Amino acid sequence: MSYTLKSQDRRELHSALQKKGLRSTKQRASVYEVILSKKDHPTADDILIRVRKNLPTISLATVYNCLETLVDCGLVRQVNLDRSSTRFCPNLTPHAHFKCSESGKIFDLSMDEETMESLHSILPKGFQSQNFELSFSGTVKHLSN
Repeated sequence: MSYTLKSQDRRELHSALQKKGLRSTKQRASVYEVILSKKDHPTADDILIRVRKNLPTISLATVYNCLETLVDCGLVRQVNLDRSSTRFCPNLTPHAHFKCSESGKIFDLSMDEETMESLHSILPKGFQSQNFELSFSGTVKHLSN
């Protein structure tokens, strides 16, 4: 499969990198487009396999460096569920994750403003959250059959 970064996503990548004093490279663009193309919360190893279809000589170290840059630029977020490999998510809106323990698939769960306010209300006085991670695990009936 050949990946093509949409022009809007390419501009977003270029702008975010430029703000950090970095330049856009084909490796960074390829890693970013792989994450955006199939929103399945891939691991670095998954990304390496997919990127190698277009850049056969890219190394795992380069993929990790690109991922670190994309996270630092606020283009993707790291998702850590259980003790499994770190995954990467292009959804930057406030949301939770659900991991199906049978299939291993990860789903984004939207969170409305009321839910967000409710979550913030449990913080002790004086605590100000800048980020949060909420995850659920279990089974999804239509996947486990």
